[in-house]
Amino acid sequence: MKTISVPTGKKVFFASDNHLGAPTNRDSLPREKKFVAWLDSIKEEAAAIFLMGDLFDFWFEYKTVVPKGFTRTLGKLAELSDMGIQISYFVGNHDLWMNGYFEEELNIPVFHKPQQYQINNTTFFIGHGDGLGPYDKGFKRMKKVFTNPVAKWFFKWLHPDLGVRLGQHLSVNNKIISGDADAKFLGEDREWLVLYAKRKLESQHFDHFIFGHRHLPMEIKLNEKSTYTNLGDWISYFTYAVFDGEQLTLEKYEV
Repeated sequence: MKTISVPTGKKVFFASDNHLGAPTNRDSLPREKKFVAWLDSIKEEAAAIFLMGDLFDFWFEYKTVVPKGFTRTLGKLAELSDMGIQISYFVGNHDLWMNGYFEEELNIPVFHKPQQYQINNTTFFIGHGDGLGPYDKGFKRMKKVFTNPVAKWFFKWLHPDLGVRLGQHLSVNNKIISGDADAKFLGEDREWLVLYAKRKLESQHFDHFIFGHRHLPMEIKLNEKSTYTNLGDWISYFTYAVFDGEQLTLEKYEV
């Protein structure tokens, strides 16, 4: 279990599902500017920032090429990283194909699976949330294809102009990949990440489970001592979670 110490007066922030580039770079630019403004607003009090996946609506790293755009976001992340703020990135179902760029250029570690943390005296189980628990079966099938080494090898030999355009088209138009844009609360007995968290608690205690992916801001008590939090998104809700060293709260960024 990884450990993080939050000094007095500092906080830990969690955000997910920006989907920058969707439906086009121009259309997502206002959302990107709002996200960058939020990053700028928290930089003085942030001890750590967790980016919980799907920052981009499509991302594929060729050996020497990354998708065009998102300069404001990447520049701000570089600034915060250079300030010494610990930033961690968890890949989502739209940015599965990260392969070293964030680590090398931004000094931001990238995680492809959920991780366990102890932040001060509080335990966290953290991940994007895709493919966990029951249901979500369509994506689970697609993920096996997208993460297959042979499939990735063939895709990388497409010219980047063709590969990125194809990926963007599939990401925006295929709901198996993109998820249902009209996501609705399914009820605790059908929310698969709630069911997943409850199953995890049968073998190990965590104070907080934090996920993205569902695009809905949610706070659900799993038992007397454990809470499930879904971060919502930066498309409709502009919500994020903040941990002050003792309490976790779900908040909305408004300007």
